[in-house]
Amino acid sequence: MTMTITELEKALKGLRLSGMTATLQARALQVDASQMNFLEALSWLVQDELDRRRSRLLERRYAHSGLTERKSLKDLDWSYNPKLPKRDILELGTLKFVDAKEDVLLLGKPGTGKSHVAKALALHAVDRGYKVAYREAHVLLEELHEARQLGTLAKIRAPLIAAQLLVIDDLFLRRLPAGAGDELADILMSRYEKAATIVTSNRPIEDWATLLGDVVVVAPLLDRLMHHGHLLRFDGKSWRLKEAAERVAKQAATA
Repeated sequence: MTMTITELEKALKGLRLSGMTATLQARALQVDASQMNFLEALSWLVQDELDRRRSRLLERRYAHSGLTERKSLKDLDWSYNPKLPKRDILELGTLKFVDAKEDVLLLGKPGTGKSHVAKALALHAVDRGYKVAYREAHVLLEELHEARQLGTLAKIRAPLIAAQLLVIDDLFLRRLPAGAGDELADILMSRYEKAATIVTSNRPIEDWATLLGDVVVVAPLLDRLMHHGHLLRFDGKSWRLKEAAERVAKQAATA
């Protein structure tokens, strides 16, 4: 029995082979033009299917991660801000710290690239097949606080604990709700030596006790973060000011 291209595409769709369906006609034309034989064409069709499935898997992982933008370490302008700890950042880019279940603290002035680096590492981990959870700190702590009040804390905590890499971004950027220190400590201590965590903040460690409102919580919290951890300090010029200046220059040029 010989099927037409249309019938083959329908059959492939029925088998949920969307990758093969998308390239079937192109591969058939290549065979007709003697650019490849049947076995080569079949091999390419199978690879097309594998590529499509991998792409969709990565998209699902990205959607589940909580990331809302795709950052890369390649996008960093090292020459603009030479004070960045470039060697340490690139070492983190190997993701060895994720396999070793180590934590990372990125501290420093606003606009110096802490969040960019954290998001880039998270995206790289997604692409490498790790389970990743990214949360802005104030959103995470508000969700945990509300979940505790509603009795749904276990549901919120589950993906945070299960993630192989958890990113808590911009800690102390906004005022934290009551009991935030306990909520944060609970998550981090549950992950201690079990999975990697990145925390970014523009506030020095010395201020954490005051900001969390509980000196008793801070000591064990920092102890666990730094026991197998990496502390990177960000200094220098702000990328936000650079981008703002570039926008003003463009507007002036087109005015």
